[in-house]
Amino acid sequence: MVYLFLAEGFEEVEALTPLDYLRRAGVEVCSVGVTGQIVTGSHGIMVHTDITPDQVNFDQIEMIVLPGGMPGTLNLEKNQIVQQAIDVCTANHHIIGAICAAPSILGHKGLLQGKKATCFPGFEPDLIGANYQNQPVCVDDTIITSRGAGAAQQFSFALVEQLLGKEKAEILAQQVQW
Repeated sequence: MVYLFLAEGFEEVEALTPLDYLRRAGVEVCSVGVTGQIVTGSHGIMVHTDITPDQVNFDQIEMIVLPGGMPGTLNLEKNQIVQQAIDVCTANHHIIGAICAAPSILGHKGLLQGKKATCFPGFEPDLIGANYQNQPVCVDDTIITSRGAGAAQQFSFALVEQLLGKEKAEILAQQVQW
């Protein structure tokens, strides 16, 4: 199961693009409303999430996705279920995807030490111990980071590739290209 966490003030493109692309690839994804079942993004778009944090099954986690946006990232970081999901992924070598400001959450937890990572410009100091890359997307072992909304499609393809393989990501890319 993939859990995509949404908190008030999330960046809509960074959340909905991975949600859509993972589902198109056949992945079971649950959106989790950290701040309630209905969550409002940073641009006023309201999303009715699949589940609430108390319904997260930590035994089923294969991947988590943390969209950025402000104050969405701050709201994610202060949530104990999100923190626990990150810890479960780390302990079990599961995939963590974080985009825009959200890689700062991983940096604050010390999870980027010696890893290649990227983020939205200005959040580089929060990638504590990371080998910062000025790239749209960075994959380092089970951690996938991305710069922001403009890279949401590339980020989504990287998530699919890490979970299902390069061939599945390429097929998806062909399906969504104009």
